[in-house]
Amino acid sequence: MSQPQAAAPAAPAAPAAGGNQGGVYKDKSKPATVRMSNIAAAKAVADAVRTSLGPKGMDKMIQKADGSVTITNDGATILDLIDVLHPAAKMLVQLSKAQDVEAGDGTTSVVVIAGSLLNACERLLSKGIHPSEISNAFGLAAAKSAEILEAMSTPIELSDREELIKSAKTSLNSKVVSLYADTIAPIVVDAVLKVADQEACTVDLNDIKLIQKLDGTIEDTELVDGVVIDKHFSHLMSNRDSQDNAKIALVQFCLSAPKTDLDNQVVISDYSQMDRVLKEERNYIMNLCKKIKKSGCNVLLVQKSILREAVSDQALHFLNKMKINVVKNIERDQVDFICRSLGCRPIAHIDDLTPDVMATADRVEEVSTGSTKILKGMITDILEENVVQPLLVSTSAVVFAAETVRSIMKIDDIVTVR
Repeated sequence: MSQPQAAAPAAPAAPAAGGNQGGVYKDKSKPATVRMSNIAAAKAVADAVRTSLGPKGMDKMIQKADGSVTITNDGATILDLIDVLHPAAKMLVQLSKAQDVEAGDGTTSVVVIAGSLLNACERLLSKGIHPSEISNAFGLAAAKSAEILEAMSTPIELSDREELIKSAKTSLNSKVVSLYADTIAPIVVDAVLKVADQEACTVDLNDIKLIQKLDGTIEDTELVDGVVIDKHFSHLMSNRDSQDNAKIALVQFCLSAPKTDLDNQVVISDYSQMDRVLKEERNYIMNLCKKIKKSGCNVLLVQKSILREAVSDQALHFLNKMKINVVKNIERDQVDFICRSLGCRPIAHIDDLTPDVMATADRVEEVSTGSTKILKGMITDILEENVVQPLLVSTSAVVFAAETVRSIMKIDDIVTVR
């Protein structure tokens, strides 16, 4: 009778590089490395702005490649100035910009929240929880957090000016001008309320403009019920510095003698030909000025030209004799704002200059601000600040931060294309 033989135990299967072992997720080596690299890079960005959070936050000094130095504690400004190379870190920079567009405040808070959530992700990953489960849980937590914040909020009406001023002061408390919040906050609120669509509760920040002057102090800041142009009247002989019952036209054609093409030349051989050329130039400019006078315009804004002189000295002389004030070299990027504010249309040809395309103003005057002069007239150029409710800031910050963390958690590889 043969003796029973014990069967040799089977060799254990090699452990998988990744998968669910015993209910605990074990990440593969490459995705785990990429994921931890993303978390570390994003946390580094959050740590860079963390100390600048709040009214007692510290300032950052940033020197750019051209040697200019910026000192600020605004998160959006810091992240916009620094060079971020890592793709995951760039997501936090975009997060801060999205928060700035959505709420106008909380740009530092949203990055700090995202960094704290990523710190929690590290601990959850070390416990073997799958990244998708963490991502889904953050989505549910963000929705619940927004619900709680909305439940504990106090609604504010746009007609409640005092509450809006309190909200503006809260936003200004962490800025460099925090000591002047009592001065700036009412100006900011009044500025936004003037251009806001209160029925739709929206405001176009392009309708709000900031004119910065080096002279004076912050207390000199004022809300002007009119358009402010950082130019002066271009008259030569008159000392007129104001115009009542102004009729304003913004023209895009030049008030100077036309030039030949770049590859052409005009050769003048004697004085009689020179006199004829000068006479024709004079008649050409005189006809333009007469048509402007006939239209009823008494304040002329001339767009800057790169082809030739926008307004010649001879045209200025004629217009001055006709008592028409001229403001020349209006920048191209200012034309749209001026037209929307004044309610006029830019005029590309002299034949299109009619009273229906011009704007009116009770008064246009040239005022001195220290060593410079500016023009003040109809609608409003004001401080470019966005007034928001703290609820809007808190809710958007939580949701944006959670969505960014969820995106970073689901990345398991990075491919660089050159």
